[in-house]
Order: sequence, then C-alpha cells, then structure tokens
Amino acid sequence: MIDISESVMQFLLALIVVGPLIGAVAALLPAPPGLRGTSPGQAVLRHGVTVTGAILIATIVLALGFDHDQPSKMQATTDISWIAALDVRIHLGIDGISLPLLVLTALLTFLCALYSYFKQRHQRLTPQATGPSPKGFVALLLVLESGTLATFAVLDLVLFFLAFEMVLIPMYFLIARWGGSEGVTGGRQAAAWKFILYTLLGSVVMLLGLLLIGLNAGTFDMVALATDNGRGLSTSVQLIAVLAIGLGLAVKTPMWPLHSWLPDAHTAAPTVGSVLLAGVLLKMGTYGFVRIILPIAPDGMRTFAPYLAAFAVVGIIYGSLACLALAKRGAGGDLKRLIAYSSVGHMGFVLLGIATMTPTGVNGALFANIAHGLITGLLFFLVGAVKERYGSADLDTLAGATGAALYGRAPRLGGLLAFAAVASLGLPGLAGFWGEMLAMFGAFNPAEGLSRPAFLTFMVIAGFGTLLTAAYLLIVVRRVCMGAQPQEAPQGAPQGASRAGAPEPARFTDVQTYEFAAWTPLVALTVLAGLWPAVLLGLTDPAVQKLLAGGKS
Repeated sequence: MIDISESVMQFLLALIVVGPLIGAVAALLPAPPGLRGTSPGQAVLRHGVTVTGAILIATIVLALGFDHDQPSKMQATTDISWIAALDVRIHLGIDGISLPLLVLTALLTFLCALYSYFKQRHQRLTPQATGPSPKGFVALLLVLESGTLATFAVLDLVLFFLAFEMVLIPMYFLIARWGGSEGVTGGRQAAAWKFILYTLLGSVVMLLGLLLIGLNAGTFDMVALATDNGRGLSTSVQLIAVLAIGLGLAVKTPMWPLHSWLPDAHTAAPTVGSVLLAGVLLKMGTYGFVRIILPIAPDGMRTFAPYLAAFAVVGIIYGSLACLALAKRGAGGDLKRLIAYSSVGHMGFVLLGIATMTPTGVNGALFANIAHGLITGLLFFLVGAVKERYGSADLDTLAGATGAALYGRAPRLGGLLAFAAVASLGLPGLAGFWGEMLAMFGAFNPAEGLSRPAFLTFMVIAGFGTLLTAAYLLIVVRRVCMGAQPQEAPQGAPQGASRAGAPEPARFTDVQTYEFAAWTPLVALTVLAGLWPAVLLGLTDPAVQKLLAGGKS
C-alpha cells in the first residue's frame, strides 16, 4: 500500500470512469499525421491500447492507495448533487467488494485492446473488404469499458441503472458488425438482437424496482439504503423490489431459464467481445445482487433466497449437461458455444453463494466472480486462437482425421488450453476451486431463517455439478488437444489436401509473442488466486460482513 491523499484517490476514480469516454471521442477524430504509422487504422488501434493502458495504470495506483486495513469503508468517494428534485447524486466510491471488479475490468479491456492491435497489424478487422473501420471498434470498446467501470463505482441507484444500460449498445454493435456469422441461426444480427432484447426487457423491470425503493425510502443513495438495511421499507415493498430488480439482474448474470441469449451471443461475438462479455459484463448482474438486493431489501431477499438457490443449481446441472451434449462425438458442437453454456453453470455457483446470505457464501460468490472472469476470459482467447488457425471451432472438425491435435501441432497452445480447462473445472490450487467450495460451504449452513435441509439438497446437487463439469472439460481436452498429427498429403495431391481428403490448414502456428503478452497475466493471476486466496478474501470479507450487518462494522 502507498500513501495517497483522498483528493488524489477521488481524481483517480473519476478518471477511471470518465477517461474511456474521452478516449472514445478522441478515437473518432482524425489521427495526427505523425501518429498514423502504417495506416490510420493502426493509429486508432494503438490509441485504444494507450487509453486502456492508462486506465489500467490508474486502477493499479488506486488499488495501491486503497486502505487495505479498512476494506469495508467506502474510499475515494465523490458526492455531488445532480438532480436535486429527486435527490439523485453523482456518488462514486469503492470498497473491498468493488475494487477487485474494477481491476479485473481494466485488465481484461487492456488485454483485449493489446490483442486486437497486434492481431490486426497483418489483417483487417473483418474479412470483407468493405468491413467497418477500426475507429468504431475502438470507440465501442472504450464506451463499453466506461460503462462497466461506472457500474462498479457508482453509489446511486439511478446512476447504477444508467451505467448498467450503457454497455448494451456497444456490445450490440460489437456482435452485430464484428462478430462471425457462422454457427448461429440467423447469423450475428439475430444473436445481437436477442442479446439486446433480453437485457432491455430485464432492465425495464429492474428500473421499476429501483424506483420503487428510491421513492419509498426517500433516497437513491446506496450507502444510506444499505445502512438502513431495509428498515425504512415495508415487507411488501421489499418483496416487489427484489422480484423486479432480481429479474433484471438475473437476465444479465445469466440465470437459468433466462440464459438463452448467452450461447448465441458468444458464438457470434468476436474473440474480444466474448472475453469482455464473459469476463466482466456477466459480473454486473451478480454485483447488483450483492450491492443492492442483499443489504437494501434483506427481508425480501430472505423470502426469495430458496427459489434463487433452486434456479442456481438447476443452471449448474443444465449448463453441464448442455456442455456434455455439445462435446459428444457427432453432435457438431461449437467450442465457443460450449464455453458459453459452461458460464451458465459457473455463474450458478455465484448465485448459490449469494442465496445463502452468509459471509462464507457471499465471499465465495465474489471470489468465483473474479475467478470466472480470469479463467473464462482466457478460454475465449484460446478458442479464438484455435478458430483463427484452423478456420473452425466445431469440435467434430477439430477432432476429425485432420483435427487440431494441439499437443503435437501447437504444444504451447494445447498446454494453455488444458491449463484453462482444469482451472475451470475447479482443480485445487487454481482460482476456480475456492469460489465454488465456499459457495457450497455457505449452503451447508445458510443464514438464519432459511431452510437448512433445502440448502443441503442444493449443496449436494451443486457438488454433483462439479463432477459433470470435470467430465465435459476433460472430454474437450482429449478431443482437441490429443490425437495423432495429420499425415502429409501424398505427392501429386492438390495443395491443402490431406490423405483423409479433408481440408488442411495452410498455416498452424503455435502461440505468438503478442498472444503470450495478452494471456500470461490471466494465467499468473489464476495461479496466484488459487495459491493465495487471502489476497482477495482479505478485501471482500470485511466489506461483506458490514454489508450483511446493515452497514455497521
């Protein structure tokens, strides 16, 4: 920790939230002649790396200046009146719950910008000659980053809703214009429309719940509402608010059965879109459960907690069974779609931990949030690399006669894919283990007023889900990474043909330098969080204890 004044901390947090927006505007302006490099497109991509890198540095400095002895205290706070008639305020602040999510968002966005810059040095953003310009891509990426960071930093319900909605348009265009068209019924346009319609409809219902709380309590300030701990809200108001807000957040999480937009969105999205969608956008929903519903409407949450837990464990089993079906030989399963379904299962553990309403369960949920962002972000990077090299993410194609056989053809890529898979299945010593374990521990002894037999049943079902998770991930590793390398084409055969008659990739390189640069931080943090979980739990636990106690330390 370094000693930084409160005013500097306030400035850093404001810069982190607003800086990407300024960068997005600058990205749309013509590049100065001296900065264009080989082309204006390269200049704007380099601009994206510069802005996201600056935001990451500011976030790291903010984290170093954070008072780790008081992680339950709101720090770097700014509180300015905005709409006086409604008592809506520009209220920013961070604690041990929001700080890790800010760092995760800034890191993943920077890695996506870095990956895109180097990847596009030798190819266009889309294969079409008239594809969209890099300016739009970078501007959308920065607007997306600003909205996500703002969601984790604002402390006013109205601002939370605005930030929550701010990410929808950039993600829609990233899917619709830069995504792939294969593997989704109706193509990327249909997937983008499905994404935005689901999330918009959920958000409309959520807004009604937020307004209900603010108008009945007389304030939209999240800190004041958490301190009041629902005492100013009747039980009926809490029930309606939890149902309305919970539905909106559940769509974004996504919770079964409101998840069906996710596989299509991931399958159609570009690699960086999938990384950010899984790595940070899904966390906005679960963060809302912890920041808003748990402390502000505890009585309503206690009523709905068993139902939330039930939907969570159904999602765990459903996601795993869907992945097993996709991984089966002859199913024609898309690898990106499989990982998307795995997110439904992993986020089910997060929701189960939140539903226990215990410090152990909620800490497990927050840990699983970060672990999922690191591991699934890495998985989507790797699958994008496999698809780029082979031209397909279809499992049957990758495991066919001229299959990927990554251990032999690209051993570093195969090793990284196997590492990400075992991290995702919750291998002890890696980040994926602790969150799921703590969520199940929370279910073993839920909060007072919740049915212990019911939650013990949920715990057993979730435990069975971990076995299914291990099964489908190991099947994927065996089918994609193992197997004999394709034989050379016989002399006189057409170039690009194998003995089996299937098309052979013209070039199948192993991990390149820029890919190592983008993926190494995720690997290192996955190992660090797995071996030293106290780094993260030391931040979240005091803040969770205070939140569940009604704002009292």
